[in-house]
Order: sequence, then structure tokens, then C-alpha cells
Amino acid sequence: MDYFPIFLKLQDAPCLVVGGGDVALRKIRLLKAAGARVTVVAPELTAELGEMAQQGALHWEPGYFAPGQVAGMRLVVAATDQRPVNQQVSAAAQAHNIPVNVVDDPELSTYITPAIIDRSPLVIAVSSGGAVPVLARLVRARLESIIPAGFGLLAAFSARFRDKVKARFGDVEARRAFWESVLEGPLAEAVMNGREEAACLEMEKRLASRTDTPSGAVYLVGAGPGNPDLLTFRALRLMQQADVVLHDNLVASELLELVRRDAERIYVGKARANHSLPQEDINLLMVRLASEGKRVLRLKGGDPFTFGRGGEEIETLAEHGIPFEVVPGITSANGAASYAGIPLTHRDHAQSVTFVTGHKKDGSINLDWPALTRPDQTVVVYMGLTMAAELCAAFIQHGKPADTPVAVIEWATTARQRTLTGTLSSLPALISSYGVASPALIIVGSVVTLADKLAWYRRVENAPATMPDSQQT
Repeated sequence: MDYFPIFLKLQDAPCLVVGGGDVALRKIRLLKAAGARVTVVAPELTAELGEMAQQGALHWEPGYFAPGQVAGMRLVVAATDQRPVNQQVSAAAQAHNIPVNVVDDPELSTYITPAIIDRSPLVIAVSSGGAVPVLARLVRARLESIIPAGFGLLAAFSARFRDKVKARFGDVEARRAFWESVLEGPLAEAVMNGREEAACLEMEKRLASRTDTPSGAVYLVGAGPGNPDLLTFRALRLMQQADVVLHDNLVASELLELVRRDAERIYVGKARANHSLPQEDINLLMVRLASEGKRVLRLKGGDPFTFGRGGEEIETLAEHGIPFEVVPGITSANGAASYAGIPLTHRDHAQSVTFVTGHKKDGSINLDWPALTRPDQTVVVYMGLTMAAELCAAFIQHGKPADTPVAVIEWATTARQRTLTGTLSSLPALISSYGVASPALIIVGSVVTLADKLAWYRRVENAPATMPDSQQT
């Protein structure tokens, strides 16, 4: 280990920065964030540093560095582009046993500034020992993507209860187990979602209990259109914490591989006229599992609130007093259109977009056809594959031209994606000839004509000779 990692308290501590350029500005921002009292020595300052000096946010000593200026400082930074000056600053600081950093010059530095992930009071530092700063920044970027912003709130919340938890659990192992259940459970989610008052009440309740049985919760998580890279950070984190996962046939197998290995998986898939579990039974199953203290993940393709029946499910949870959270996902319409190169709105083609399901709860297609057949709009049909012939006929019957461009997108955003384009009159035969299967989405409108030019992620196959008025991209 070339450097000893350490966190230095700089609150109201005097620190010296030699240099008044952009490099010095970046260092000063970090020092100010840590509460330091900064003195800058430089003949000139950047506009931002000059403004900070005028506002009293730092003390500026115009002119050139003199060794005596390091006296009494907690920390020294040399940020000039002149190595002789930097050498002088380093020598003066080391003579007084003051930690000194010379920017981009580890040889003259007694400490180096790491890449920082700030979730105060939780702070993480990453360093390559000054050898490859870019690598440290890449590692920081990776950590930023997996460490929730709310961890700072969680750290501060936990610190408030540290002494109470220590008094309640004298045994170290019992205390560790308690904190693990808190920091990975619904209580932590409540804190990170800003519901601190409710979290405090739950924490006091658990500390007062002699059995300490953690309460369960349900997380309705949107898995997006299929590509694992399109998951939100929050969705991925909850997938890796869940005790039980309820999933359906719209959730790609690649996504299920990201779920915690030892989590129980329950398939509750629903296809048209073939339900693994009725919706009411799914709702009650979530209630039962959460009542047993389990963290239940209801994983849904797309977004839970866009034809995902999320509203029906949380109504039942609310009626039974089960804590729940909804994590949005990229809805299938957005994912499919983006990956097929079909803008849902475009100034030359569509000024509005409508999402509609292919059939109602009773299986009918008695939709608002006057609204769906208006010009200059895009209509996206969910769950319309098996009713494609009836839907196309209804569009035409209610005034939509038979040659209106349409697209059907199968397994959108995944390696299996196919985009077939045609017209209202040709779509049913197109689906049949290509053997298109669920999950698939239908887009109706002139924006479909842009697919050939704008598609960037596609699988090309030749259109069948029997359909000269359609093309496939």
C-alpha cells in the first residue's frame, strides 16, 4: 500500500492553495465542501474565484508564494503550472510537517486527492496512488451508478439510533443482524424516499419489541421493455434484495438472472385466456407474503402503471395496510419505438400520441374509435397481437385509410428484436407470415415511415413476395 487512506477533518480549518486558475478552483470547491477556511495565493484569480473572494468565501493574498505563508495551515495545495514554484511550496509545507498536494505531481506530494463519492455523511474515496487518475475516476463512476443517492440520508438516520441499538442489543452478532435487517429492508427504503418520520416510528417500534420481527413490504418494479441495460438503478437494487419475486411472461429471462440467487421465484404469468393465477389471487398472494415479513418484488414488464395492472394491485395492498413502493420502468412503447427508430411524435407527422390496450377487461375492442382515428397522431397498441385483424378492420371501418403505415415490433430492445412495417390492410398477413409472437407492440401512424431512415438497432429480413405493399426492417 503506497498511501495510507485517511479522512481528514477540515471543518473551519485553515488551508492554503497556491494558484488562481481552473485547477485551483476545482481543489477549492472540494475544500469548501469540507468546511475549510481557504486562503489563496496568486497574482490573479479566475472570474469565479474572484467572485468568491469578493463574497468572503475565501481569503485572497495577491502576489507570489512565500514559504512563510504555510505556517499554521492544516493542509496545503500547489496548483500552479510552474514546477519550480510547486517545488518551493512542497518543500515549505514538508518542512513544517504539513500535508501537501501538488496537482498531477505525486513525486512532490505527501498526499493525493482521491476520486470521491459523496453521500455525506457516507463518503467513499478511490485512488490509484496517483499512477492512473483516469482509472480512479472510472471506478468512481461505476460506484456512483450502484450506490443510491439516499444512502446519505440513511447514514444520518442510522447514526441517530446508534446508541439505542447498542443498548438494546448487547451481543455484537445480534446487533449486526439487526442493522442488516434495517439497512436492507423496507425501513431503509422509507428513509431514502424521504419518509423519515414513518421510519423513526417503525425503528422505535422494533427497538421496543422483544421479538424484533421485521415487517414485510411489496415493491412493484418496472422491468422495462426487456433489455437489462434499461433497468433503473433502483429497480436493480430492489431485485437484489427481494426475498420473493413474482414475475410474468413479459419479463425476459435475462432480467430474472439479476434477481438475488436465493430469492424464491413465483411465476404468475398472464396470457390472453390463459392465466397462471387470476389477478385477485396475485393481489392476495402479495398480501400474504408481505404479512409474513418478506420483501416481495412484483416484477412487471415495461412500467407498472402503463397497462401493467399496478393500480389494481396496490389498491389491495393499501386495503390490507401493506407498505408498498412503485418503481417506474421504461414503458414498452418508449423502448420499442426508440429501438425501432420510430419517433412517437414528430412535427411533420404526429403532434400527439395515444397508448391503448388491444382489448378491454371483458375481451372486447369497443374503444374510442373517433379519438383513435384522428389525423396527425400516433397510436400505440399494447396486447393487440391476437386481435390484430379485428383492430385493423376497426381502424379502417372508422375512417382510417387502409394504407396508413403500421409497424409491429417483437421482443423490443433485445437481441431478438424484429421490426415489421406495412399498412393497416397488410398487417394481419404480415404477422402471420413472419410468425410474430408476444411480446409485441403495434404502432399506427405516419411516423412509421421514418423507421427505414432512423432505425439503428434492427434485425433485417426480406419481406415475403406475397406482400409487395409492405416492407420489413
